[in-house]
Amino acid sequence: MKPVYILAIESSCDETAAAVVKNGREVLSSIISSQIDLHTIYGGVVPEIASRKHIEKINPVITEALQQADIRLEEIDAVAVTCGPGLVGSLLVGVSAAKAIAYAVKKPLIGVHHIEGHVSANYISHPELEPPFMSLVVSGGHSHIVVVKDYGEYEIIGRTHDDAAGEAFDKVARAIGLGYPGGPKIDKLAREGNRFAIAFPRAHIEGCPYDYSFSGVKSAVLNYLNQQEMKGEDVNKADVAASFQEAVVDVLATKAAAAANAFGYDKIALAGGVACNTALRAKMEEICSSERIKLYYPEPILCTDNAAMIGAAGYYEYIKGVTHGWDLNAVPNLKLGEKI
Repeated sequence: MKPVYILAIESSCDETAAAVVKNGREVLSSIISSQIDLHTIYGGVVPEIASRKHIEKINPVITEALQQADIRLEEIDAVAVTCGPGLVGSLLVGVSAAKAIAYAVKKPLIGVHHIEGHVSANYISHPELEPPFMSLVVSGGHSHIVVVKDYGEYEIIGRTHDDAAGEAFDKVARAIGLGYPGGPKIDKLAREGNRFAIAFPRAHIEGCPYDYSFSGVKSAVLNYLNQQEMKGEDVNKADVAASFQEAVVDVLATKAAAAANAFGYDKIALAGGVACNTALRAKMEEICSSERIKLYYPEPILCTDNAAMIGAAGYYEYIKGVTHGWDLNAVPNLKLGEKI
């Protein structure tokens, strides 16, 4: 069978990324230009700054990805690009570049859902993994429990009612003075603290056993900090970080495992930026081991935004014959499973 080479582009937030992926599972190149330093001083991503930096970096990143893979544009089989969800200005830069390249070299264009890309990162790290399986998608914008029925076929059975887990991490990190990005900094500081020092709440939503809510635990942390300040007592930031993180990962892991058991799946794949979190991985390994569920998660570089995961997802669309026209647009609020 002739190998299939996908040129993939990702620019949904503040990473400009391009990759060349062979047969959906072998990464020949993966280039990521991060903007973290630019946005750190603002405490979060500034959309206008992100868009401008994408424009500056998109062509050099694509060129480097092709050079590293030692492949010419004419040799690729299709161009895959994230078209949503994400920041609309950032998405437009990647979509416009992908459309221009695909048109110039007369190759198929494939729009990819960003979260589908995160799920597909597991196919790169675990070539033996195939649907069906359960996926826990945890990022700055999403906290979903998803049944992966087949390649490109998903059913969401649990979702957040308010803040996503990653968003809660960022807000709590800001509150205790860690700054941006919050997730990795809380993960690091929490290792120095006692995760049972403070009893922060776990939200359980009546009638929605697999849904999440993280605004309550975020508010509980803010209230605790305010109370300590009013009483003139010192705050052990490591204990706060560890206790908050324990509350979040406990409910994430418990509900994901319960959903897998209820729906009859013996495989769970973590996906999204928060899948890097060491406490979440440890908690998932503990629960999955006791429930005899096989756990998968990508290596850290594939958890955060990258184009290799978009190439993996794009490959399975390509072999199904799914391509898109020149009217492909950026869809900032694109839902998982929604037709592109």
